[in-house]
Amino acid sequence: MLFPDMVSSPVVMTNSRGNSSVTIAEHVIAVTLALLRDLPLAQRRQAERVWAQNEFDAGASIRTLRGARVLVVGLGSIGSETARLAVAFGAEVVGLRRRPELDGPDGMVSVLAPASLHHELPRADVVVLAAPQTSETWNLIGDRELSLMKPDAVLVNVSRGKLVDEGALVRALDAHRLRGAALDVFEHEPLDAASPLWGRPDVLITPHVSGFHAGYWPEATRLFAENLRRFEAGQPLENLVDKHAGY
Repeated sequence: MLFPDMVSSPVVMTNSRGNSSVTIAEHVIAVTLALLRDLPLAQRRQAERVWAQNEFDAGASIRTLRGARVLVVGLGSIGSETARLAVAFGAEVVGLRRRPELDGPDGMVSVLAPASLHHELPRADVVVLAAPQTSETWNLIGDRELSLMKPDAVLVNVSRGKLVDEGALVRALDAHRLRGAALDVFEHEPLDAASPLWGRPDVLITPHVSGFHAGYWPEATRLFAENLRRFEAGQPLENLVDKHAGY
C-alpha cells in the first residue's frame, strides 16, 4: 500500500500490529519442529500407507530445538514473541533489529544490528524472517546469504515473500545447501501452480495463513473502531505507520 503518492500524501496510515503475534510465533515453532523432526516424510508415507521407520535412520537426521541456534530477523511484535517461545524451548536465540538498543525478550543471547546478518547466518540452525518489507529488506535472502547458511539449517519466512529470492532458494535446495524451508508468504500470491517450490519434500508451504486465529476479526474490528474514535476526537492513533520507514 506504500506506493509513492501515498507516502508523499498527508494520509495517515495505521496497521494491526500485535493482532497475530502469538499465532504467527506458534506457527513458526510448529513448522520448525516439523522440519527438524522430518514430519513431512511421515505425512507422505502415511498417505501411501507405508511404515517408514527405517527411513528415519534411528533418528540420525532428527534435530531438536533445544540447543539449536535460532536467528530471528526482525524483533517487532512477531519476532519478539517467536524469540520468547524459542527461548522457552531451550534454543540459543539471537535477534537482529534496526534499533538493537531496544533489546529483546529475556533469555536471548544477543540483539544485534542488521549489519550482522552475514556474520550470524553461518552460525544459525534456524533462520526466521519476521522483518517488514522495506527497500532494505527486499531480497534480503539471496544466493550469497543462502550459501552462508549451514547445510542442515532451516529457513522460515512468515514476513513478506519478497524478502526471499525464490529462485535462489530453489537453487540452494537443489544443491542441498540447507535442510529445508517453511514458507507462509511468497513473491507473488497465490503461488503459481508452476512454481518449482510445489511438491518439494524439503519445502513446507502454507498459504499465508500463519496469522489466522479465531479472534482475528473481532480484534481487528475493535482496533479499527478505537482508531476511528481517536481520529474523530483528534487524538493520537494506535499502531501508526511510519510511511517512510515502511512499517
